[in-house]
Amino acid sequence: MAYEFKLPDLPYAYDALEPHMSAETLEYHHDKHHAAYVANANKLLPGSGLEDADELTIIRESFGKNPGLFNNAAQVFNHTFFFDGMKPGGGGSKLPGKLEAAINDAFGGFDKFREEFINAGVTQFGSGWAWLVAKDGKLEIMKTPNAENPFVHDAQPIICCDVWEHAYYIDYRNLRPKFLEVFVDHLANWEFAEANLEKAL
Repeated sequence: MAYEFKLPDLPYAYDALEPHMSAETLEYHHDKHHAAYVANANKLLPGSGLEDADELTIIRESFGKNPGLFNNAAQVFNHTFFFDGMKPGGGGSKLPGKLEAAINDAFGGFDKFREEFINAGVTQFGSGWAWLVAKDGKLEIMKTPNAENPFVHDAQPIICCDVWEHAYYIDYRNLRPKFLEVFVDHLANWEFAEANLEKAL
């Protein structure tokens, strides 16, 4: 049976992340940008030879071979993962135990992780993503351009922040560093990150 990309509902109300992320941002980001990637991926999948594959296989197999399909399929995953990785009252340095232990082991503490994660997003030239990933049994920071995600670099995503301008421009204008700080300090869903860590390691 042919695969069909779907637009999942947000896991919270549009205004649930205010004042850190506005309802207007989420309405545009989810209902317009995310929805467009879903629609485009479904248009580009027929005739690709990947119609019967699962989502991750489509992403991996189209990378470097079918740019249109890859860009849209990967962005469907990336955006769903990003939205699921936030919650009202999120962020801050109080982490679930296993995630805290893994971050301490990899970075020597939360503050160093925070610094490296924010720096990855700030220094990603142009559009892209900042990721905490699991690779070779350990956590590391990764940044990717455009639609690329950790799957095409043999890593498992744990949590991410979208640094395409449409993710933050309504609320923060050109202040990408401020947006990344707010993501880590007030939005990140560390329980989601820990659940992904448990699956990855």
